[in-house]
Amino acid sequence: MSTDYKFVGWLGKDSDAVHGKMVWEEFEPKTWTEDDVDIEITHSGICGSDLHTLRSGWGPTLYPVCVGHEIVGKAVRVGKNNKKGIKVGDRVGVGAQSLSCLKPECEECSAGIENHCASMVGTYNGKYPDGSKSMGGYAMYHRAPSHFVFKIPDAIPSPDAAPMMCGGVTVYSPLKQNGCGPGKKVGIIGVGGLGHFGVLFAKAMGADKVVGISRNSNKRDDVLKMGADEYIATDDEPDWASKHAKTLDLIVCTVSSPKMPLMDYLSLLRVKGTFIQVGAPEDKLPDLTAFAFIGKGCKMGGSLIGAPSEIEEMLQLAADKKVKPWIQEVPMKDANKAIVDMEAGKARYRYTLVN
Repeated sequence: MSTDYKFVGWLGKDSDAVHGKMVWEEFEPKTWTEDDVDIEITHSGICGSDLHTLRSGWGPTLYPVCVGHEIVGKAVRVGKNNKKGIKVGDRVGVGAQSLSCLKPECEECSAGIENHCASMVGTYNGKYPDGSKSMGGYAMYHRAPSHFVFKIPDAIPSPDAAPMMCGGVTVYSPLKQNGCGPGKKVGIIGVGGLGHFGVLFAKAMGADKVVGISRNSNKRDDVLKMGADEYIATDDEPDWASKHAKTLDLIVCTVSSPKMPLMDYLSLLRVKGTFIQVGAPEDKLPDLTAFAFIGKGCKMGGSLIGAPSEIEEMLQLAADKKVKPWIQEVPMKDANKAIVDMEAGKARYRYTLVN
């Protein structure tokens, strides 16, 4: 099995990298084990997490870092301990998680929620038990433990599959876990890269009503074309909170701003409704009072990416229901420009880098 390829990609050397100053260089991947799969990358989605990490927004980054955790490509080397039937030549994907402890005594891993394991290693900016670093998908090749490598259904084009590996499952998981389906009225706050997946998957899961919620009206036509039944523009509609009060059973919030009108968002919930936060601001969430959720017996919670089983379920749902994300393909050589454009909010609605 030939291993004459090199791991080379876009490296952020310091926090200036987020301003389009990544450098194309060779890097050392994780130490090879027979649990691993080497992937020749064809497509890599750009996620908001990449920007947070490049600028050390969520804490100190382990520079140099190669970001990108929405990876699709061809398996070119497969370790003998692979238990998922992956073969050389298979089209596969990797999401935001690269490792968990997988020990029988671990409550999370034993319950199939490896994404909550205390020993989780991210697909980039993490360290494996042997001390080697995890390096991501803005590159030519990627190495990942096979437990977190997934076969991509034939029905999903690779540019579409890549952003599903993190962006897609980040909203699919809370929708599924909180009963999205017939009989539910669902709101998606923040219709960007994550939020547009929320609209698409809520419709695919059969929700009675799907409402897109964003600041202004310029995305209204797009969101309705995605399948939303209604659109709320919070900056452009006076009294939107009172007008739409107590209309939603479930809200998934992808916004990561400390200035978002959280109290008004909570007013949209019906009695016993549920609010799930997936957007992760670099500082804090807005203040709120207990009566925002006590009065109606509402639940507030959070969700982190998704479990491996949920990634497989999501991919199958996307294939079966022909879920079609709104993707802009960008050559890998233009990754620096793409992250600057992403930061400026120009993506409609997700960028996929293409080798």
